[in-house]
Formats: sequence, structure tokens, C-alpha cells
Amino acid sequence: MRIKSISFYLITGLLLAPSAMNADDFKPLRVLNDSLPEQWTYNENFSQELPSDDRWWSYFEDPVLDSLITAGENNNYNILMAARRIEVARQSLNSIRAGYFPTFNLSGGWTKSRNSGALGSVMTRASTVDYFSLGIDMSWEIDIFGRIATKAKGAKASYNATRAEYAAVMTSLCSNIAKTYITLRMWQAELLVAQEHIASQEKILKMTEARHEAGLCSMLDVTQARIVFYSTQATLPQLKSSIHTTINALALLLGEYPEALNERLSATAPLPSYHHIVTAGIPMELLRRRPDIVEAEYQLAASAAQLGIAKKEFLPTLTLNGSIGTSAHRIGDMFKNDSFTYAIAPTLSWTIFDGLARNYNMASARASMEIEMDNYNLTVMTAVEEVDNAMSTYLATLDNIEMLKKVIEQSRKSLELSVDLYKSDLSAFSNVVDAQMSLLENQNSLVAAQGKALTSLVALYQALGGGWDITQL
Repeated sequence: MRIKSISFYLITGLLLAPSAMNADDFKPLRVLNDSLPEQWTYNENFSQELPSDDRWWSYFEDPVLDSLITAGENNNYNILMAARRIEVARQSLNSIRAGYFPTFNLSGGWTKSRNSGALGSVMTRASTVDYFSLGIDMSWEIDIFGRIATKAKGAKASYNATRAEYAAVMTSLCSNIAKTYITLRMWQAELLVAQEHIASQEKILKMTEARHEAGLCSMLDVTQARIVFYSTQATLPQLKSSIHTTINALALLLGEYPEALNERLSATAPLPSYHHIVTAGIPMELLRRRPDIVEAEYQLAASAAQLGIAKKEFLPTLTLNGSIGTSAHRIGDMFKNDSFTYAIAPTLSWTIFDGLARNYNMASARASMEIEMDNYNLTVMTAVEEVDNAMSTYLATLDNIEMLKKVIEQSRKSLELSVDLYKSDLSAFSNVVDAQMSLLENQNSLVAAQGKALTSLVALYQALGGGWDITQL
């Protein structure tokens, strides 16, 4: 009769308890609030193919950049910490999976005790007992209700999230190295522009000084030429300082000290080519390529598993406990047949009432899962925005570069004409000054635009996922 009652309550509880949440229940398309566009708005300079999974930075054809990124991958401390977080998550998963197996404890010792003889109604002599003991205890939670399996699914999702985080850190690192390297070459290009203008302005300064000595112009022309010459020279210290600090920033990204990079990077080199046809890929492929989206998905799966664990708490726990051992007054008698002892105790434990604590825990887990769901949707929307912005910026910068080239061409002509007219006393020297300053400003603007085109291209590669596949890590 008692067994029937237990069976009745067990079946009733299984029917009434909430079903367990599976960490694999959440697929990307099930949690997206809005559908992704079928293709990107911009088709010029972009193709609707899967981006290459290989080294995207090699498209710049710059061996120095290749070597810098390789060094960063091997030495950067953020990468090293992300790799160690993968190991921590992996060992945590192994620890949870160990729950599938029984636990054995070995114990042994010697006991001596004296029992009082005055505990009974008649006074007797006190008794003394001493004996040796040796035994093994076993405890095993039989996972018939899937509690351990659900925990393992959650831990596996967390482990995969750390792998995706590693890919995200790697993508960010490679992008930051490329952007910083481009910034370095941009400062060096501006330094070359300044040095070229200083040489040109020095010639014009000498010309005005010679004309002043010959009485062909006033001292005002000389002072104006000197102002232009010295103001351009004044930009050199700041440009050199910017080059120095950018090399320091690269050294930090590479996990090296600046002295090791100064020799390699101090020599001026041209900016990499900024004309590329980018394989932007189908927008839906972002769900599989972007490490941060993959990480958000696994975090969502982990939170779903936590909700499943909270629901499992409504179910009973079946534990098998057992022990075997031997006890004897003398060591020589410990392994005789009558000295052995054993016990086996299957235990079904079931919490009937806990002040609704499990309900509150389940509600908290559900709220946490909804937070992760919102985070996943936000991550996807952010990814689409970043790709679209990078495409727009890249195309706009290319147009800006072409216009600046035309402006510079006209600025050069304006400078040549103003100098010729000044020599012929047909124009004031202020026109030469304006033409000099305009050409310098426009050339710096072109260098900045070329750097912006490259950095927006890097940002686009990063927004598209950077070519990393966490299944290969």
C-alpha cells in the first residue's frame, strides 16, 4: 500500500511539474524580432558572396602588416586571457560531466571507546572497545530526470560562448592592429607632405628675400613667406610625436615593448591600397560569421539551460548510496568472513514545499533568459547597422578621395600661376600665401581621406565577422 502511494505522488508530480528547458531549443530564427534584409543596399564595390574565411588583411598586400598581426595573435594579452577563459569553461564542463559517475570514498582508521556502566538501571562495569576499520563508501545520483544532463548542456553552451568570445577578441585585435598601422602610415604620409612643402616654401622664401634685397618687393612679402615656412615647420614636432605614440600603441597591441618596433616602423612607407572589391556576403550569414552574434546565441542557450535546471528542481532526486567495509579488534581478523559489513540504500528525495523558493528561482531564470534574448536581438541589429555604416562610409570616402584629387590638381595650378604672376609683379604675394596654405591643407585632407577609406574598409571586414570560424578554434 505504501509503495502504491509513493508511485501515485511520483506520477502526479511528473505530470504537474513544468517541463525542462532544452538549451538547444533556441535557434537564431526563433528569437529574432525582425527578419534580416535579403541583401545589402549597396552593390557597388561589393559582391553577394560569402567572405573569405582566410586572412582578410592579406588583401592589403603589406608584409609589415602581416607580420604585425601574426605577432599580435601570438603575444597579445587579451588573446591569451581569452584562451585561458576557454580552458576554464572546458574544465567546468568536465567537472559537471563527472556527475554522471558515482563517487567513492575510502576510509580507514582505529577506534577506541569506553562506554559508561551507569547508564542502565543496574550499575555495571564500564566497557572498553577498540577496533580497526577499513571501508569504501559510494554515492551515485542516477540522472533519470535529466538534472545533470541539463547542467552539462548549459556548461557546454557557456564553453562555446567563450570560444566565440575568443574569436571576437581575435577579430577585434586584428582590426585594431590594422587600423593603428594605417594611422601610423597616415601620420608618416602627412610628415612627408609637410617636408615637401617646407622645401618648396623655402625656395619661395629665398625668392622673396632676393627680391627684397633688389628692391622689388617690401619686407611684408618676406615676413609673409616666413610665416608660411615657419608654420609648416611647426607641424613637424607634433607629427613626429603622433608617429611615436602610434608605434607605442602598436607595441601594446602586439604585447611587445616599443624599442622592438621602432627600428621596423620608423622608416616611412606608403599607405596600402584602398581599392578593394569586398565580398559582403548574404546578411543572414552574419548569424553564423559574427563571433559576437554566435557568443550571444550560446549565452542565450546557456540561460535557457539555467531555466531548465530551475524547472528540474521540481522533480525528485534518486540517489544510490552504498558502503562495504570490515571491522575487527585485531588486524589479523579484519579480512575474515564475519568481519565484513555492507549497506545499500537507494534514496528517492522530493521537496514538497520550500516556501515557493523554486518558483522564484524559476521566474528569475526566465527573466535572465529574456534578457539574453533581448541581447541577442540587439547584437544582430547592431551587426547589421555596423555593416551598413561601414559600406556607406567606404563608398562615400572613395568619392571624397576622387574629388580631393581634382582639388589638389587645381591647387597646384593655382600655386604655379600665383608665383608666376607675383614674379611678373602682376599679383600680390598674399595670393601665393593663400595658394601655398590651400595646397598643404588639401594634400593633408587627401592623406586623411585615404586613411579613412582604409580604416572604414577594416571596419567593414570586422563588421562582417573578420573571417573567423569558432568551430576551427
